[in-house]
Order: sequence, then structure tokens, then C-alpha cells
Amino acid sequence: MSFYWIKTNNLIKKIFSNYIWDLPNIENKIYLTFDDGPTPQITEWVLEELEKYNAKATFFCIGHNIEKHPEIFKKVIKEGHSIGNHTFNHLNGWKTSTKEYIENSNQWSVVSGQNADCKLNTEYCQLFRPPYGKIKPSQSKKLRQLGYKIIMWDVLSADFDTTISPEKCLENVLKNTTAGSIIVFHDSIKAFPNLEYTLPKALKYWAEKGFLFEKLD
Repeated sequence: MSFYWIKTNNLIKKIFSNYIWDLPNIENKIYLTFDDGPTPQITEWVLEELEKYNAKATFFCIGHNIEKHPEIFKKVIKEGHSIGNHTFNHLNGWKTSTKEYIENSNQWSVVSGQNADCKLNTEYCQLFRPPYGKIKPSQSKKLRQLGYKIIMWDVLSADFDTTISPEKCLENVLKNTTAGSIIVFHDSIKAFPNLEYTLPKALKYWAEKGFLFEKLD
């Protein structure tokens, strides 16, 4: 199992202050995010669970998946959620040249715009999350020059980690979420066993605690 932070260290947030890690507030707002979709059945299941609590979220979609499943992508937008750029091919920025990384991200903009029922470009969609959280400063700089906000996270559910139990996944989010937290889930096949267990229970717990579910913009 590779190392990762469940709760992002405050020092990391301070060092990489050009990125958005959380949005502290006094209204008890939290920000659920879902990476790697759209995925047939799974993304639609997520939308159904969110609707039960009138919860809005942000979906960081892979461009290739948008191209394969445009109707699901449109459904996410139609139901009032935000969408964000997760590159076209889920690139690891540390292993990719800046030129290729930006071209791939621009390809996402083209494909998402073609498959949305509304204007969708960097003026409309200003959210970018680097796959794996790995991005070079040069890549970040160019994306921010294009108008993007680089969205990281405060809490990682680790639903993608097949070595942890669903119970541990739930514990990860319940123990670490506070007002303003940006929380990462994945609407992917790999993550679904943990997500299916965790998301309904977490939504119920947070709602009972008075948290409000907001999308990023």
C-alpha cells in the first residue's frame, strides 16, 4: 500500500498555498467530491444517494470517460452538481511533460464542451484536480493562467485502496471531516465496494450533525 495522507497536514496546505485544500466556514458547509467518473451505474448510484439529502457535490471527470458516457455526464450537470477537469487520460503530472499535460487538459475542455448541454470551457468550468494529487509547479502555473483553480483536498476517504475495509473507509471520513472540508471519493469500479458502504452512512451521519453539502465553484 502506498503512503498517503487521510487528513492533509496544515504544513502542506501552507507550503502549497496556491492550491485549494479546504474552505473554512461557520455555516457547517462541507464539500464532497468524486473523481474518475462518469462510470455507468456507479455515478448514477452516487447521484441517487446525494438526492436523498438534497446534497450537491463536485465531480472531477476523466475526459475519456465523458467521451464514452456523455449521457451520464449530462445528468450530473442537469442535477445541479459542479464538474471539474481531471485531465483527459488521468495523467500523472510528475511523469508527464508540462506541454503534454496542458494539451491533455485542454483536450478535456474540448470533449466536455462538446458533450454538455451548456457552455463549458475555462470560463464556465474553473476547477481542476490533478490525478493522484501529482502536479508540477510549471503545470499548475499554466493551468492557473488559463483560469483554473487547483482543487486538492482536506480529507481522503481512501475508497480506492482495496487493502482497507469499508469500515475503515467510513472511519476515515467521519473522524476527519470538519466544517470546510473538501472530501475525496471516487465514482469508479475499483472504489465502489468501499464507496457503496461508506457514502450512505456518511451522508446520514453528516446530515444528522447539521452539515450542509455544497458544490465547489
